[in-house]
Amino acid sequence: MSWNRETLDLLTRREFFTTGRNVLGAAALASLMQRSAARAADAHRPVGPHFTPRAKRVIYLHMVGGPSQMDLFDYKPVMHKWYDKDLPDSVRMGQRLTTMTSGQARFPIAPSKFKFTPAGECGLWMNTELLPNLAKKADEICWMRSLHTEAINHEPAITAMQTGNQVTGRPCLGAWAAYGLGSDNENLPAFVVLVAVPTNREQEQAISARLWSSGYLPGIYSGVSFRSKGDPILYINNPPGVPDEIRLQSIRGIRRLNELQLQRLHDPETQTRIHQYEMAFRMQASVPELTDLSSESEYTFHLYGEEARKPGTFANTALMARRLAERGVRFIQVYHNNWDHHANLAGRLPSQCRDVDRACYGLLEDLKQRGMLDETLVIWGGEFGRTIYSQGQLSRTNYGRDHHPRCFTMWMAGGGAKGGVIYGETDDFSYNIVRDPLHIRDFHATVLHLLGFDHERLTVKYQGLDQRLTGVLPARVVPELIA
Repeated sequence: MSWNRETLDLLTRREFFTTGRNVLGAAALASLMQRSAARAADAHRPVGPHFTPRAKRVIYLHMVGGPSQMDLFDYKPVMHKWYDKDLPDSVRMGQRLTTMTSGQARFPIAPSKFKFTPAGECGLWMNTELLPNLAKKADEICWMRSLHTEAINHEPAITAMQTGNQVTGRPCLGAWAAYGLGSDNENLPAFVVLVAVPTNREQEQAISARLWSSGYLPGIYSGVSFRSKGDPILYINNPPGVPDEIRLQSIRGIRRLNELQLQRLHDPETQTRIHQYEMAFRMQASVPELTDLSSESEYTFHLYGEEARKPGTFANTALMARRLAERGVRFIQVYHNNWDHHANLAGRLPSQCRDVDRACYGLLEDLKQRGMLDETLVIWGGEFGRTIYSQGQLSRTNYGRDHHPRCFTMWMAGGGAKGGVIYGETDDFSYNIVRDPLHIRDFHATVLHLLGFDHERLTVKYQGLDQRLTGVLPARVVPELIA
């Protein structure tokens, strides 16, 4: 439309806005598009610590299924006098039971059949029969015996432990760490997942990528799962007959198409696709070197045990976790399955402990000798504990245990965690907490604090709320756990 002086003199305010609505709309849309583009770019920039971190990286060893705390770290000698007696109602206090034991006529006490002795100067009574190597590290480990959660079944419990909420679809701890810290190596992801294969496979729990999802955070913060056997990552290598030059041309062509899409829609997920294609190309060179253990010394395999030579074992993944950590990966999540001891605990628990005992000791010692332990937080634990009463048939030498969310034990070492501390106390039945309860929200808040973040300020806007790992319910940093 052409405008002259006569037209402008006769134009009313209403006519101007009616006639110029498309012009104004276009200007408003352009402004919104610019803001959207800026948000898309900002979404892929790490937040950065709020204060000086104690830990630069995390290795989280999750024992899927729920290890039995009273058979490993929560010594209850009084229970030997209670063998085959019923759990008192005054202890159970009407707690909700799982469908596995809710129909039992009795809840007979099953004292631990294993040998406990004090470990280290801290004097923690632990199962030195099954964990003799880990016991040597007792004074370097922060022992937490009063973890608790609301979830009583695996799916919601492991989801809550990993993401802070029983409902799936939220970012996990590793994704939050990557979102906050970013990557320290452009050739590897900030967040890597390793799934170890247990020696005993009687009763494994299903785990999937939902546990290492970025949820409503940008997709680049999701965990990248490395396979235990074969190619670490599917399709990362070029197909037969396709040289690097051709692959690079393909990636550049795809990048141009994605950039056109990004300019048009300003979708952060398009930016994620661009990043992931380029990361995959760079990983073609970095991953083979990472997974080649031929450069490791015989002393290293002595530390972790000979099982570390076998791809897929827990010892092998522990060694891989160290290699990832020293190459700048911020968060390494290791899953070890089959800790769900509903039956045959006497047969399965020793097998599980053989898988992890030497390897955990080796990992801590290896990190220490390389000067990395002070800046690497190592976490070990499951999603809940086990009951003192037996599920199914009970004998002096064998029994099973059901899920128990009211109290369980975890430990952490390095990265600012206070070694030799024994935090929390449970009753004689390892059923209720009697001192210093530690909710998983408090645990998450403390881990974020060690990484340099105020858990109340590490947030992202989603569905009109400032979402955070610890949610809206009370959570606190526990100073007694920090060196």
